[in-house]
Amino acid sequence: MKPFDASGAFIAAAQTGQLRRRAVRGAGASVLGQAIAFGVQMVATVVLARLLAPGDVGVVTMVTTFSLLLMSFGLTGFTDAILQRDEIDHFLISNLFWINVIGGLVLAVGFASAGSLLVRFYGDPRVGGVAIAISATIFLTSTSVQHLALLKRAMRFSVVSMNDVIARCAAVAISILLAWRGWGYWALVAGAIAQPLSVSVGAWLCCRWIPGLPKRVAGTDSMVRFAMHTYGRYTLNYAARNMDNLLVGWRFGSQALGFYKKAYDLFLLSASQLVIPLNEVAVSTLSRSKADWARYRENFLAVFSVLAFIGMGIGAGVALVGRDLVLLLLGPKWDQSGRIFTFFGPGIGIMFLYTTHSWIHLSIGTPHRWFRWGIVEFIVTGLLFALLLPWGPIGLAVAWTASLWILIVPAFWYAGKPIGLGIAAVVGAVWKYVVACLLASGIVLWTSRALPSGWMQHAMERIGIISSMFAALYIAAVVLLHRGLAPVKQVLVLLQEFKSSKRLQARMPGVATDAVTDDVAASVSTPR
Repeated sequence: MKPFDASGAFIAAAQTGQLRRRAVRGAGASVLGQAIAFGVQMVATVVLARLLAPGDVGVVTMVTTFSLLLMSFGLTGFTDAILQRDEIDHFLISNLFWINVIGGLVLAVGFASAGSLLVRFYGDPRVGGVAIAISATIFLTSTSVQHLALLKRAMRFSVVSMNDVIARCAAVAISILLAWRGWGYWALVAGAIAQPLSVSVGAWLCCRWIPGLPKRVAGTDSMVRFAMHTYGRYTLNYAARNMDNLLVGWRFGSQALGFYKKAYDLFLLSASQLVIPLNEVAVSTLSRSKADWARYRENFLAVFSVLAFIGMGIGAGVALVGRDLVLLLLGPKWDQSGRIFTFFGPGIGIMFLYTTHSWIHLSIGTPHRWFRWGIVEFIVTGLLFALLLPWGPIGLAVAWTASLWILIVPAFWYAGKPIGLGIAAVVGAVWKYVVACLLASGIVLWTSRALPSGWMQHAMERIGIISSMFAALYIAAVVLLHRGLAPVKQVLVLLQEFKSSKRLQARMPGVATDAVTDDVAASVSTPR
């Protein structure tokens, strides 16, 4: 893809009349790509859990707790700035490229130099060498930010997703090969470096754009401010959400951190596979509805309702069988992770919904408000972590879950205030799914405990029976509370849109494969 014409102006992806269908296609490509990546990651998790010790995972997590924050410099802020801005050109994006790359280089060198400080903090000499090696990931990530953002702005989500899948496959293959050869935690380090390297190579091949030399261009300052507000908010959120890793590693050591990290990864997995792939699609789509706030609110609530239906169901289902999943996938030596996960479980469904409040802040161009909310989030979560730290990793898992339930209502009240999105509308869109989830989960738990002990001997058997029972009860409760099949039809209409887009693409190969929409919610609000 060549993103700019001869004059340096950005080449629009599609005409407005084509937007609805193409946004659904973009969302489908993102979710499908993430589903494939999920499968690759699960293979890696199962294999590496048997080749590595919990301490190997723990020592790498000690370092990546800090490095992942620095890797996101630019990736978080500049990507959103490029997506939401009305007009961009070659010269403006070139400035952002050099700011981002220089910043990434400075952060990488600084992080490598700080390895000795991490050794003293954790009291583990292995951390220093890992920090020096992992610092390469910070610089490598900075080299692909603008190219990926341009692909997303052109709504080439299928290209971005495929690039990510290839990079994950490369990282997983290297990690497994080296772990099998006995490299221990260095196998994870090598995989961590291979992934951003592969992403960067793929991004430059897919987006045929060479940045120009930096020069004075109107709009650079405002985009940098937008990016810094967004990254500042991300930093606060990251600090709040990774303080637990820091505390576990510092207080209880690398092995306890290894157990905790696996439980946390399973907890985060459900939301990351559905909501995170839709972030760029949602921000791009909602940004183009700003001219009509009534339509904006309608679009957001329609998508939010569908996510509530899917997310609450997946979250509760995973929570009910989580301990058996850990046993089945990772093996008996990770049983402690399964026990920790049971305390993460009640927060999975609500996490699906909580993460979407960022869509509002970014799409309406108020990252400063998102940053302010991040301060509140940091304080509340930090206090809960400090309060429950004496109970060890289990206490921190409880703190994580409690923070989501405490923060979700005020988060949407604050995010929706500038556009008149009241909290009553948000609660009205989801409360029936929450009640259905609680009813179905309660019946499943009561039934499983009422039956004679030993009636399900194997983890696979328990997972199959409990999941099927919950799914049937949950869907029945949703239909009963809605007095009809409208929620089910909404999901089916969305799936039909994905299939229709594929057929249209086959008939019209000249039509671009990815583009934006001003009305993505129409596909899920039709059955009302």
